[in-house]
Amino acid sequence: MDNYFDSKEYSKIDFTKTNIKKGDYDNCIFINCNFEGIHASNIQFVECEFIECNFSNTILKETAFKDVNFINCKMIGIKFNECDPFLLQFSFTDCQLNFSSFYQLKIFNTNFINCNLQEVDFTESILKCAVFDQCHFKEAIFERTNLEKADFRTAFNFNINPEKNVLKGAKFSKHNLLGLLSEYKIVVE
Repeated sequence: MDNYFDSKEYSKIDFTKTNIKKGDYDNCIFINCNFEGIHASNIQFVECEFIECNFSNTILKETAFKDVNFINCKMIGIKFNECDPFLLQFSFTDCQLNFSSFYQLKIFNTNFINCNLQEVDFTESILKCAVFDQCHFKEAIFERTNLEKADFRTAFNFNINPEKNVLKGAKFSKHNLLGLLSEYKIVVE
């Protein structure tokens, strides 16, 4: 029988030394916890918050994130594409997501606020209505990505080929349009 944890707070727990219990975590808060490199597979997080946690290189195979907020978390090298896609919904604020993968994920209305997304793979993802506020995208991969109505107005260092991605209704500022033109080797002064 699966464990069920409701409205609990976990603070300063190093899950590399104390195994995280498999089960359902509902409305729980994790503060300054270390998940680095562990197997956190087949766990369900519903309406949870992770604040100042380290998830770098954590294995999340079939892990469910349903209405989960990550705040000021280090999440380098995470394969979010291995998560349970059913009702997948999360947001990221002040997070380090470098080298992570969202390959083929359908994550509508996802908010990325002040995140570092260097070399992140968004290939074939559906990111309709996503918000990328103050996000850094150096060498992030956008290939056959659906970015309809996504908001890139304050994002920077992205390179998105309009011919290889769906951009209908996406928002950009006049200051970051070069990220849409770099493929064409156009010089803008």
